[in-house]
Amino acid sequence: MGVRRRGRILAFQALYSFDLAGAGIEDLLSFPWIEQERLHRVKNESLSFARIIVQGTIEKLSIVDENIKKQLEHWDFTRLNRVDLSILRISVYCLLFQKQIPPSVTIDEAIDIAKEFGIDDSYRFINGVLDGIRIKQNL
Repeated sequence: MGVRRRGRILAFQALYSFDLAGAGIEDLLSFPWIEQERLHRVKNESLSFARIIVQGTIEKLSIVDENIKKQLEHWDFTRLNRVDLSILRISVYCLLFQKQIPPSVTIDEAIDIAKEFGIDDSYRFINGVLDGIRIKQNL
C-alpha cells in the first residue's frame, strides 16, 4: 500500500473517531486506536500526510460540510452513513484545499477506500457527490 493511501486511510479513521466520539484534535493526531507497535511501523510520511488532512478538514469543516450538503439530493445530511461521511469529508477537503493533488486522484482514492470500508454501494454514492463538487468548483 502506498504512503499516501495509508495516510488517507488513517485520516478517514481519525475523522470517523472525531464524528463518533468527538475526540479532540490532539488526540486524533496521535492516532490512539493504533497499537504502538503497529504505529511505529507506519511510515512518517503517511502519518504526516494524515495529520495534514485531519487538521485541515477539521479547520475547514463548515466549508467541507456545506459543499457536501449542496450535493445531496433528497437526502438529509444527518442521515449519512458515518463511514461515508468521513470519507467524503477528507476527500472534499482535498478537492478544495489541496490543489496540488489532481481531483481524479482524490476521487479514485475515495472510491477505493469506500469499497474497502463502506457498505455495498457507498463507492457509487461517494463518487457522485465528489464528482458533483468537482464539476461545481470547476476543478
